[in-house]
Amino acid sequence: MCRLLLFCLCFFPFISGNAQETFTLSGTVTDNASNETLIGVNVLIPEKNTGVVTNEYGYFSLKLPEGSYELQVSYLGYATISRQIELRENTRIDIQLRQSSESLDEVVITEDVEQTDIRSPEMSVNKLSISTIQKLPAVFGEVDVVRSLLLLPGVSNAGEGSSGFNVRGGAVDQNLILLDEATIFNSSHLFGLFSIFNPDAIKDLKLYKGGIPAKFGGRVSSVLDIYQRDGNSREFKAQGGIGVISSRLLAEGPIIKDKSSFLVGGRSSYAHLFLKFTDNPNSAYFYDLNTKLNYKIDKDNKLLFSGYFGRDVFNINQNFKNIYGNSVFNLRWNHVLSNNLFSNLSLIYSDYYYGLTLDFVEFNWDSGIKNFNIKYDLNHYVNDNFKLEYGLQNTYYQFLPGEITPTSPASGINYYKLDNKYAVESAAYISAEQELSEKLSLEYGARISGFFRLGQENINFYENDQPVLYNEARDIYQEAVPVNTQTGNRGEVIKSFFNLEPRLAAAYSFNEKQSVKASYNRMTQYLHLISNTSSPTPIDVWAPSGPYIKPQLLVQVAVGYFQNFNNGDYSLETEAFYKKIKNRIDYVDGANLIANNAIETVILNGRARAYGLEFLLKKNEGRLTGWLSYTLARSEQQTPGRTELESGINNGQWYKANFDRTHDFSLTSSYQLNKKWELNANFIFQSGLATTYPVGQYEYAGISVPVYSSRNSNRLPAYHRLDVAATYTPHPGAGKKVKSSWNFGIYNLYNRKNAYSITFRENIDNNKNEATRLSLFGIIPSITYNFSF
Repeated sequence: MCRLLLFCLCFFPFISGNAQETFTLSGTVTDNASNETLIGVNVLIPEKNTGVVTNEYGYFSLKLPEGSYELQVSYLGYATISRQIELRENTRIDIQLRQSSESLDEVVITEDVEQTDIRSPEMSVNKLSISTIQKLPAVFGEVDVVRSLLLLPGVSNAGEGSSGFNVRGGAVDQNLILLDEATIFNSSHLFGLFSIFNPDAIKDLKLYKGGIPAKFGGRVSSVLDIYQRDGNSREFKAQGGIGVISSRLLAEGPIIKDKSSFLVGGRSSYAHLFLKFTDNPNSAYFYDLNTKLNYKIDKDNKLLFSGYFGRDVFNINQNFKNIYGNSVFNLRWNHVLSNNLFSNLSLIYSDYYYGLTLDFVEFNWDSGIKNFNIKYDLNHYVNDNFKLEYGLQNTYYQFLPGEITPTSPASGINYYKLDNKYAVESAAYISAEQELSEKLSLEYGARISGFFRLGQENINFYENDQPVLYNEARDIYQEAVPVNTQTGNRGEVIKSFFNLEPRLAAAYSFNEKQSVKASYNRMTQYLHLISNTSSPTPIDVWAPSGPYIKPQLLVQVAVGYFQNFNNGDYSLETEAFYKKIKNRIDYVDGANLIANNAIETVILNGRARAYGLEFLLKKNEGRLTGWLSYTLARSEQQTPGRTELESGINNGQWYKANFDRTHDFSLTSSYQLNKKWELNANFIFQSGLATTYPVGQYEYAGISVPVYSSRNSNRLPAYHRLDVAATYTPHPGAGKKVKSSWNFGIYNLYNRKNAYSITFRENIDNNKNEATRLSLFGIIPSITYNFSF
């Protein structure tokens, strides 16, 4: 695994060209006001028709022949600068950009959406600026990063009040969610009503749905890569907001001016406080804290420390208390090894905790997952049309499935602890981005991953290595009884897996306005979320691959057509995708997933597939901006019998996944009425989620027993709603020290009663069966006051 990286380090520095004829232009791009590094800035040399974009830490490098050039630097929301440079030697230029403040009387580029990058091989990637997210209508007025992603093609979830999101027909556990490179295992507050990400603290957000670079691994559906802001190193600033059910405050400023800075932000909900006035003892609230420290040692070295801590608390009648949340910390060292070689070393800790206290039965339940990750990444700018990324990653996992502790001697519950599980995941990767010609660009690479399941306290062994038995007479699956149980050593590897994960993406540009792109991904996922719901809950547990649980293996291909119209005022993205997944786990009927110390006895390995078409039409400039998104897709799963005698799940037939949606349409718009008022609206229409309805019933011992159709052969009613919002800025002048705005919103304007679920029951008055619809939200008005100084 290490040989690939050593080959890159030793060989590629020598293919950068003739040192006597070419020189390196490098540097960092920052915000002029805050000294914050900027991600994805375009650094262009028009004479050579070449350029690069800044990396995750604002760094860029170009290798050019000796000569005189015009350097152009542009970034959305900032004034473009042009500078003449003389390149006679390796040169370092640090560039500062000023935020643009064009008049509204002119046609201006807004911060809503970007023009499609025609020439880049990058595809199946969506970006949203934080300023756009903050203006979108939201439930209870709470700005939500994850819910904003649902307005993009190929992204959906299991409905209102549901945790997580689904990408291209994938399950929620198949999304890799990173906050400053640290893994987030649960991205939701209040069981899915809000996400954990404070928009004030976020600098950059990017969602990869396909064409995923080789530096990412461990999940098979998508990567949501989020970076926090570094903090203002020039002057103290603060911003925040006061909403209907929550408020937030963020402060930032220099520790040593232009050398180090801090950022601290917090949020908390307080709707539960109003219950106290009615003597209601119940409560449900969340709070979280974001922090970032950075120290610039010199022009080539920088240290960054970032962290997140969040908790949700539910308390019902003082008898039921539920606390869960994430804690992540990351220490990074940015080092410029040479003018064309940038490195980043990260030490990362991530912890997801779930706790439950039931006072009426007098016990506590604790579970969670922890990981310790060390990674070393390098960006190698070989020449002006060839860039390399390579690195090593190693993660140690500790799985804590559950521990029950009695809270008093009188408790009827005995102490019980599920066996902790341990594993190590390692990877080495290399990725190249290359322009073969003015028309053809490639991004290609490979990732070699290894997963090592370590010993645990009790290791079960089953007859014929079959933890699940099939009862042919009753046509059901049953849990096997272990024939032997041994005590393992944590330092022992009881099962190992190795996988090669190639990546390839290509873009062919017909001209500056049109291109076609294609991508191929093979990815591996070694962790599995044990849940029998379409939307995860905090009590769900993660399980590692091992002797009886195989890793998920994905192959995805995508092809697309991309075009910019009217000088970039409009852009069109269309993509078709197909992906298949091996070893997608499924559960036997009646599976017991809670506190099961032998989870392998209730699951089977199946397969999944998803395919579809995505359309995204964007208006990028002018007073009216926005996008129209449509997805036509299918997501299915199959778990056939292991032999011809077994029926499998759903008689071995393909069935729609719980999160399958045939049609997904959204329209998002923003209109700048004048300098003080901006209007926003969203309309969403989606096919109802797949479900299983009873098709008949029979009487047994005086009890009515329902007979169900095949799995997920029915659908809930279609989902649709309209949200509107208006942002009022009373003093829009740029010279004001204190800036404020009001956001007024209405969620679900026409009060659509969308079905969260359909249940069937017998009417006690007429003894007839009837269907009952459960709806979570009707029309919800909101108001939020935002401020900064």
